[in-house]
Amino acid sequence: MLEARLADLIVLLHVAFVLFVLFGGFLSVKWPRAMWLHVPAAVWGAVVEFTGSTCPLTPLENRLREQSGQSLYRSDFIAHYILPILYPDDLTRELQTALGTVVLLLNAALYGWLWHLSHRRP
Repeated sequence: MLEARLADLIVLLHVAFVLFVLFGGFLSVKWPRAMWLHVPAAVWGAVVEFTGSTCPLTPLENRLREQSGQSLYRSDFIAHYILPILYPDDLTRELQTALGTVVLLLNAALYGWLWHLSHRRP
């Protein structure tokens, strides 16, 4: 029972991290120091996705689920929990590329704007 609760907690932590990777740049508008946490998190998220690696939280969650007698999933966290929500079956590769480009441009524009604000003269 404890293992199942810990696995659920890891899923919540994982979701929070994914959301932070995607939207954490917006925290930098209010709290510029958040950038020091967001940029490494975003790089880590991108590296994991681009290399096809598995986040260390996924095997930990699976191990806890196995210890609690729950069924495991064979794919990684993103493929199991996030992709069915973010990427429905009819999503094309072109649309995925466009969405990824929007995310990159949005974050680049946001950080560019923050840089501009921090370097303008009073």
